[in-house]
Amino acid sequence: MRDMTNLAPWDNSSRLCSMEPTAGCSPTVPEPELYRSIQAVLPKDTDHQQAPDCLNKGMLRWTLHKKVQNNPANSLSLVWVLIKELEKAERWDCRKHIIPLLHTLMYAIIQTAYIPDELYKRVYDFCKRLLTYPHPYCTVGLSYTRQIKTERFNPGLMFQRMLIAEQRLRNEHYPFQERVFVLADPEVFSGSLAQVLLGDIEASASASGGFLSPLDHMRSVVQHSIQAALGAEQCNGSKLAQALKDMEHDVEQYFQEVLATLEQSVEEGSRGDGRTSRSRLQKLYSEIVTDIDSEPLSRGPLSDCPLPNPEMSFHMWTEDLDIWRELAKWLRSSSMSEQFSLSPEPEDFELGESPDLIPSDKTRFSVMSNDSGIERDLPPTADPSSVSPLDAASMSTSWEHCKSEPESSKLSRRGGIKMKPSVKDSMVLMQDTLEDHVSLGGGGGGSGGRGGRRGTTLQRRAGNSAMQNPFPKQQRHFTARIVVMGDDRVLGRLAKAYYFFRKRESRRLFLTMKVNLQFYYIPVCRVPAPLSTVRESVHQSKGNPCALGSYLSMVDPWYNSNIKSLGCMIPKLAMMQETNPVRPKDPFLSDVISYYVRTGQQPVYFTIYFVKITFTSVTKDPVEEVFLTHLEMEFPEFKHILASVREKQKQRSSGEVCGAVVSMNYKKESKIRASNIKIRSLESRSFTVTLDRDCRRTYRHVQSIEIFPCLDPGYCVQKTMRSKFNLGGDKDAGLTKYMSKGLPLPINTFAGIIN
Repeated sequence: MRDMTNLAPWDNSSRLCSMEPTAGCSPTVPEPELYRSIQAVLPKDTDHQQAPDCLNKGMLRWTLHKKVQNNPANSLSLVWVLIKELEKAERWDCRKHIIPLLHTLMYAIIQTAYIPDELYKRVYDFCKRLLTYPHPYCTVGLSYTRQIKTERFNPGLMFQRMLIAEQRLRNEHYPFQERVFVLADPEVFSGSLAQVLLGDIEASASASGGFLSPLDHMRSVVQHSIQAALGAEQCNGSKLAQALKDMEHDVEQYFQEVLATLEQSVEEGSRGDGRTSRSRLQKLYSEIVTDIDSEPLSRGPLSDCPLPNPEMSFHMWTEDLDIWRELAKWLRSSSMSEQFSLSPEPEDFELGESPDLIPSDKTRFSVMSNDSGIERDLPPTADPSSVSPLDAASMSTSWEHCKSEPESSKLSRRGGIKMKPSVKDSMVLMQDTLEDHVSLGGGGGGSGGRGGRRGTTLQRRAGNSAMQNPFPKQQRHFTARIVVMGDDRVLGRLAKAYYFFRKRESRRLFLTMKVNLQFYYIPVCRVPAPLSTVRESVHQSKGNPCALGSYLSMVDPWYNSNIKSLGCMIPKLAMMQETNPVRPKDPFLSDVISYYVRTGQQPVYFTIYFVKITFTSVTKDPVEEVFLTHLEMEFPEFKHILASVREKQKQRSSGEVCGAVVSMNYKKESKIRASNIKIRSLESRSFTVTLDRDCRRTYRHVQSIEIFPCLDPGYCVQKTMRSKFNLGGDKDAGLTKYMSKGLPLPINTFAGIIN
């Protein structure tokens, strides 16, 4: 392959001189410096051998994007260097660099003011060649091939759509909206750690010289779209920026016209070549600039249009917080302010006593009503419903909190529930489950498929098999990106909350039909206190508190470089803030979160397990729970001899220690896997069970436990509906046989699982 450096028109210095930095922009960075910065951030085989606090590749990647963010010439140079590095990685078969380079390239393309068509074609051809690669390269390549193909004929479309969705700009053509919910575990984020994270997110909203209004975002869309279409040969960026600044509220009209032009061009697809949209944008540019200059088409330097971080809300995930209620509030506030008709059922958005928000573990009773139905008229003992032991600690608290809101000034009716799902509801659940099943199937069988032997421990699968999926999900206008931060315990809580969400939605759909859920995980361990060395040593003896984070960093090197390293950097930032309380000018944590949620679109699926806990007391009802990674059993009467036993084991190479008699019953599925396991103490002794290493989920005086993979409530609904009509008994038939019986928890990463 011959060198194309001298043949590339966009690499000519005479062309770059038209994109000189304007006042206040970053200085021009030479290509050799960009090349060295790229080499510094790429994953290496020795990264896992270094201490976590030595990995600062995430900071280097952030610094690289900051270098090019405020200078169009730097951004274009970065795109040029990255595509050359990708082609070199392809020639040398260095696949471990392809996905990091590709994500960095696409992130730069979104924010580049203007890219020549020849460069678009070169990027498109490379992404298309990735379709011949194995998973996950083909999956990532397919996603970016589609985006680049559309962007090539509609320059600036990715920037426009991303800004509109993330900032919830009112418009008549693009109805999609997104929001980032950051959930931090209070057991980990206490004191200074919580303050540094909250302060960083708050600073992100005003990082670009103050708070940006919707009109400011509209100006950015108009500026970027016109520059991306016309380039420096037909557009003067500084004159355009000044004209838009002087318009004030009139800019909304041009924003709507620019948006309509690009969206209409997208609808035309292959029927158009982009000339019509460029002609319309050129006329808009002339109309905007003519008021201040008699020569609107004079060439000049292009102006930068930084992409702001998406809207984020920060929550300490306490027992009182119901994340699904927060999503419902956001959904209602967003939909009521928009022109789009999202649902023919307006009662879905009534949150006061909505049955959609009733805890899924509340037992339902059919009662013949002979009263007014108004709560104030009911006697104190009129409600016969009782809370089941299933997650009473976490779910009932949030429900009582909802009911305690000031409602005394008005009458309210008792919330009812539709007992039988409609055909429409059941089909949406089935479609949602079928999509997940196809994705799981793309990741392999029970042992982890493409991941090989590494999947046998954590029971995970990966992949987003859009190429083979015949059951696409219903398109939803809202996307909630839920980012959880903490150790393995916070993922256990997420799995539990996700299970109850699916269970509630199986009774009556509310959020599933409207919101697309995306889960992200940033592993952060608790900082040990100076006076608790003994306690922390015991805690560390139980294993890695961020086992799932370590696993994700092992299977996805780019996750290791950008996300896993945050666990060590956040405490350092907290220490720096204590010594220097001045708010940072450029927020780092929120920038990394933004990069993660924008480019991390490849899920890794973890199996959620169901456990039934029976107690020694016959008066105590069994408890049904779910967990994700760990179930620990402990016999209290042997705790005091644990230290002496370990000491004896150190002194002699082998030995036997008497303990409680435990029987294990399991159904054998294959030679290496068991689908069901039951553990029971045959003596009068009881034991203690702790789920996901969370002391808040500890059960004492336990006699037996039964564990099996958690069934998807959507599958259970379909199974129940078929059994009522005696269609084959327990045998799966029809579309049910294609549904995934288990309920996995999808955690998004940059690559999924790389072999």
